[in-house]
Amino acid sequence: MDRATQLGIGLGLAVIIGANVMEGGHPTSLLIVPAMILVLGGTACAAIAGGTMADAKDAVRSLKRALTWKPVSPAELVPVVVKLADKARREGLLTLEEAAHEVGDEFLSKAIGLAVDGTDPEELREILEAELYAKKAADKQSAKFFNDMGGYAPTIGIIGTVMGLVHVLENLSQPDLLGHLIAGAFVATLWGVMTANLVWLPIGNRLHRIGELEASRMELVIEGVLAVQAGSNPRVVAQRLRSLLPAAERETEAKAA
Repeated sequence: MDRATQLGIGLGLAVIIGANVMEGGHPTSLLIVPAMILVLGGTACAAIAGGTMADAKDAVRSLKRALTWKPVSPAELVPVVVKLADKARREGLLTLEEAAHEVGDEFLSKAIGLAVDGTDPEELREILEAELYAKKAADKQSAKFFNDMGGYAPTIGIIGTVMGLVHVLENLSQPDLLGHLIAGAFVATLWGVMTANLVWLPIGNRLHRIGELEASRMELVIEGVLAVQAGSNPRVVAQRLRSLLPAAERETEAKAA
């Protein structure tokens, strides 16, 4: 599991709380429940209103994915595809039918299965690229939901502050309450800005980055399987797939090979 998101959010909150304490404040002064409910609930409702119920349900799954995603480098697929290319070249494409279920990658297994079934190369590319396009569209929508929340949160916080200041004006005759009410009013803005920049926008960017990494892996699979289907030399296949990797991963994979 890649813990960058948990680490970043946790350290960010720790920095804010630490700075508050250093200035003489108390952590509990930031935990005003009505303000938190208004900002968190209002932000979620605004994001839901801007999409569909299917988007909202997918956002819950995407949040779990953002926090528990395990990175898998595309470089790990290069030796797998090269081995399949070697087997297909020596024994024929039909011998890959059993190997397709043992590769450990669902998209690669599906692509090999289509190739073994005799799918025309152009049709095979169209099918696989259509699935890649659908994957990118779904990932884009998931990231957009949380980026939208990052845009709504500060404004919802300002609404909470205005509501708090209304209560302040209602209690001008009680000076002993004004300090607490004013502080409570501005806590809503704090939560709006804080959750936007420490939670929602980072999660949206995280989902966008995950989508990019998974898409690059699928693109490598598409090129690899088409090369295997064409009966390309395994060395040529390896070189072609390495050219699709980032420079750092390319060097690491080449050394491992």
